[in-house]
Formats: sequence, C-alpha cells, structure tokens
Amino acid sequence: MTPAAGTVLRRSLGVREAVIIGLGSMVGAGVFSALGPAARAAGTGLLPGLGVAAVVAYCNAMSSARLAARYPASGGTYVYGRERLGAFWGYLAGWAFVVGKTASCAAMALTVGAYVWPEQAHAVAVAAVVALTAVNYGGIQKSAWLTRVIVAVVLAVLACVVVVCLASGRADAGRLGIGLSSGTGGVLQAAGLLFFAFAGYARIATLGEEVRDPGRTIPRAIPLALGIALVVYVAVAVSALSVLGAGRLGQAPASLAEAVRAAGVPGLVPVVRVGAAVAALGSLLSLILGVSRTTLAMARDRHLPESLAAVHPRSQVPHRAELAVGAVVAVLAATVDVRGAIGFSSFGVLAYYAVANASAWTLNPVLRARVVPTLGLVGCATLAFALPAASVATGAAVLAVGVALYGVRRWRAARAAGGTGPRGRQG
Repeated sequence: MTPAAGTVLRRSLGVREAVIIGLGSMVGAGVFSALGPAARAAGTGLLPGLGVAAVVAYCNAMSSARLAARYPASGGTYVYGRERLGAFWGYLAGWAFVVGKTASCAAMALTVGAYVWPEQAHAVAVAAVVALTAVNYGGIQKSAWLTRVIVAVVLAVLACVVVVCLASGRADAGRLGIGLSSGTGGVLQAAGLLFFAFAGYARIATLGEEVRDPGRTIPRAIPLALGIALVVYVAVAVSALSVLGAGRLGQAPASLAEAVRAAGVPGLVPVVRVGAAVAALGSLLSLILGVSRTTLAMARDRHLPESLAAVHPRSQVPHRAELAVGAVVAVLAATVDVRGAIGFSSFGVLAYYAVANASAWTLNPVLRARVVPTLGLVGCATLAFALPAASVATGAAVLAVGVALYGVRRWRAARAAGGTGPRGRQG
C-alpha cells in the first residue's frame, strides 16, 4: 500500500544512527531493573535464562531484519503481518505493540521519577514525557543525536559497575552458581522478563521508512545492536552475581546500586542512580519513536483515526501521532501504578514477535530458511505463557479487546458497503 501524499517520512538514518537507536532501547532501564526480578524467578538459573532470552531475541531479530529489508516502511510487524499473513494479523501485531509499548513508556517515565525524585515520581515522569515528546517533534535526527549521548553515558556507567565489581577483591566466581535451583519454569519466566530488555531492536524496524538504503542498513544494524547489547548484559550480570549471588541480587530493589555497594564502593551509588535515570530516558525516547510510527502506519490504514497519519512538512515527523502518544503516556504516568507493566508489556511484545516470525516463515519455502522463524515463533509462545499468571491474563484480555474492536470495525464497514446497493437503499 502506497502512503498518501503528505504522510511520507524522510530517509535520513544510516547504519550507525540505526544501531544507536536500537541500543538506546535495549541498553536502557531494563539492565538496571530486570536483573533483580529475573534472579528472583530463576535463582541460579539467571544466566541460562539470559541465554534463552538472547536466543529468542536473535531469532526475532533475524526475522525482523529480513522483513524490514523487504518492506522498509514505518510500522514494523504491523506492516509485515498485513503484507504476508493478511490484514487481521497485521492489525493484531500493531495493537499488541501500541498497547504494550504505551504501558512500557509509562513504566520508563516512572523509573525516571523514582530515581530522580522518588517523592514526586509521577510529576517527574510527566515532565520527562513532555520533554521527550518535544524532542521527537523536532525531527528524527535530533532524536538520534540525543540517543547517542544517552547511550554513551549509560555504557560508561555500566562499564564502571563491571570494573568495580570484578576488581573489588570481593568478587567470587562461586557465586555465579549456574544451575536450575528454581526449575525449568523459573528459567523460562526469567527469560520472559529479560526479553523485555532485548526488545529494543524493533525500533530499527519500525523506523524503516526513515532509514537510508534499508535493504543494506537494516540487516546490518539489527544484529549489530543486538550483539552489543548481549555482551553488555552478560558482563553486567556476571559482575553483579559475582559480588551478590543470585539470592541477594533477587532481593535488591536497585540491583546494580546494591552491587557497587557490596563491592565496597558506596560512593558510586549516586552515579549508578543517575545512570539508571538517564537509561530510562533513553528507553522512553526510543519507545515514543516506535509507538508513534506504528500509530502512523495503522492510521494510514484507518485502524486508528486517519488524522494521526499526518507528517509535519518541515520536521518530517508524524507529529500528530507523536503528540497523541505523548498525551496518553503522560496521563498514564500521572495516574497509574505500572509495577505490573513490565510483564504485561512482555506479553504484548512476544505476541508481536510471534506474528513477525510467522510472517518471516512465509518469505522462503526452503526448509532451511524456515528454521529461525520457527524457533522464534515457538520461543515467543513459550516465554509468553511462562510469564506470571497476572501478566498472561491481562495481556490476553487486552488482545481480546483489540480483536473485538477489529470485528466491530469490519462489521460496520460491511454494513456500510451493503447499504450502497439497491437492497441497502431499500432498507
């Protein structure tokens, strides 16, 4: 489907900018907040859980890269599902992404507030949403520049954490204790929670319409960003486990701050807190970018109000979609407790990638080419239903609401079409 005039975005991102945007989403608040809950779920199976999450993420990344090179338009799996599987599956993927990632936006905004000013977390969260929506409104290059700064700061903080923990003299390899103390179910649940931190490479695909030479850039940028993020996560997980062990890591509310304190460098705790706040800002920036682009694509197809498909003539961004997303996220950040949003978001994102893998499965009938999307599809389904029961129930209910809305829209469209004929006029 060809976008209408006035709804086309400018291609301005190269490999480096695309990788940075992906890293800004992945090496963000997830690494500061997901290790603790994952360790609590998996115990000594934390590192195996990280490995499972990485394998599923790799399959999803490869499927997404192949699809994005074939369909370099804004919307990501919403577009792929529509083109490869049909309108309903594209819509379902887009619904899962927009709803799940909107909750993630609110969670990241509240993470900023919790680290910057805990007593006024909601107010700080709203201010962060407003500020980053304004940055995105100014153009994709400004967003890429700010993301580059954020990624540099976060990587520097994480490097300090790793060096301090491993060089402290208090690190003990015996604390890594790789095993299955919580069973296979605990490992899979940890993998589902950790998958939330890997999912940022989707931002590269959802920005496909703003990437130069997408057939070359996207297949390079997605695996490169994922590989860098995996190296960072493994280094951070090993260093934190070496000084805390799985038990203490799982109980620590601020796991990396507790790790540097246990390493004997409490003076680094404020630096880690600042790094966590900056990381959450980076994630929030990239999330708003991705959700607004999927909103743009769905508005083009009239699954959402068509006015949201407008592109600003000067900044060349979907300004109405960005303002709408920013407004919804600001309301959520001001009014709700999103402690359960991580699990709900993970369920939605895994459903989104299940559609991506199913779409990639149709690209090539050769059995060898279908191995990766098959593994990705099975992995997404397994991790989704291994999440906490409340997250599964809420996620399934929200997807059901989306399906119902789609059915109502189709019914109204069919009724309107029927009303134009002779029989419809008689009625």
